[in-house]
Amino acid sequence: MMRTWLTDRFGLEVPLVGAPMAGVGAGHLAAAVSEAGGLGMVGVPAAASAQWVTEQAVVAGAGGRPYGVGLMAWALRDNAAPFEAVLAARPDLVSVSYGPYAGYVESLRQAGSTVVTQVGTTDEARAAEQAGVDVVVARGSEAGGHGRNDVATLPLLQSVLEAVRIPVLAAGGIATARGLAAVLAAGADGAWVGTAFMGCVETTISSEARRRLLAAGETDTSYGRVFDIAQRLAWPPEYGGRALRNAFFDRWAGREEELASDDDACATLDDARREGDFDTACIYAGQAVGMVRRQRTAADVVADFAGAKRLLSRFTM
Repeated sequence: MMRTWLTDRFGLEVPLVGAPMAGVGAGHLAAAVSEAGGLGMVGVPAAASAQWVTEQAVVAGAGGRPYGVGLMAWALRDNAAPFEAVLAARPDLVSVSYGPYAGYVESLRQAGSTVVTQVGTTDEARAAEQAGVDVVVARGSEAGGHGRNDVATLPLLQSVLEAVRIPVLAAGGIATARGLAAVLAAGADGAWVGTAFMGCVETTISSEARRRLLAAGETDTSYGRVFDIAQRLAWPPEYGGRALRNAFFDRWAGREEELASDDDACATLDDARREGDFDTACIYAGQAVGMVRRQRTAADVVADFAGAKRLLSRFTM
């Protein structure tokens, strides 16, 4: 019941990918997810150096298990070093998403990596298949971090499964074995999960950020471009971010044009990030955050997801 293209391709015990989360998931988290039977990924920040990518790839792959790396296509235009480092590291799975990714696909495949991109609409999924990627992630609007806010996970997954012939993973709002069982039953080859791992000891987030995350409920996130604009990040405008709602977001939501020219607000956010003031600084998380209630290890989280097998077995005839 749990054997899919994903498990066969990478020799996994659970059809689960730990999503690449820049600033949260580096080599240690990726290695822990992979060691537990899923596939862990390193999230590469926009300004990362080639050396950083190389170092984290070494950590992620030290146990000999498959691992992946996630890149942001828009950031590679100004900083190609992470891409070159990924080509040299040859991780098992490489995600290139959000921006002009198609030009990177063939080089990655020739280097031996399986290539995936995240999509937020069915048209994006069709375009990804035409671009030659090996697998797509149908990322619904419930998901944390960046992506489209157009379609929720379940309707998007159904539509994408009908539209493409390549394997499909599901992302957005999947935090427990029940969520994994649901998307597998629908026909997905696995789940792409971020928020469920954010409370893990192997992440790089601060203790205060983790405390706020664990205290958050399912209605405590908001979606928009406030934090990107304040940080002067060149994210394509169609890809906003879902994060824990805070005072800074509430102050500037709906005033993005004004924020774009307010250097004092930008400086305030920079100071807050350094000082760990999360009434101002952002913590990206999805709507499943209400199910992340305590600090755990990545192995604990993967083991819980493995319970999807029991749920699916109820339908065996």
